[in-house]
Amino acid sequence: MEENFQPDAASLQILRELQRDARQTVQQIADRVGLSSTPCWKRIKAMERAGVITGYSALVDRAKVGLGLLVVAEANLSQHSESLVREFERAVAATPEIVRCLSTTGQADYILTVMVPDIAAYERFLHATLFRLPGITHVRSSIVLKEVKAEVRLPVPQPATAESQIS
Repeated sequence: MEENFQPDAASLQILRELQRDARQTVQQIADRVGLSSTPCWKRIKAMERAGVITGYSALVDRAKVGLGLLVVAEANLSQHSESLVREFERAVAATPEIVRCLSTTGQADYILTVMVPDIAAYERFLHATLFRLPGITHVRSSIVLKEVKAEVRLPVPQPATAESQIS
């Protein structure tokens, strides 16, 4: 893994293109960002080695695969010892229904995003899984009525000046 990788303007453009459509060929990306194929491929490989690009995946419509209910759950732990936190976070990572987990400040120790088929499935999930996670003392659930925005692409910055753009 390369240390301190600093993406240049072309690399940032490549990242935006990959986030827009990761199924493009290297040649298609190169054409869109104004590079030849080899330098484009080298930048992609360098970003993969540096951990800037962490993987590739398909975007799936959750409702079309039977995950009709989205829940945001705030969770609190009984204590914040290193071992309990590590155990809780490992258990969360191993729970497929929890698709996102954020350690936060404020009233909740963690904010979890949970996807399940319906409210009955969420009730089962609460009792069989969530309430049994290590250290859980309190869970406050909010049912999502509508996803107003569900963006997975990062807002990769644009180059600062016109001179820094690839022509």
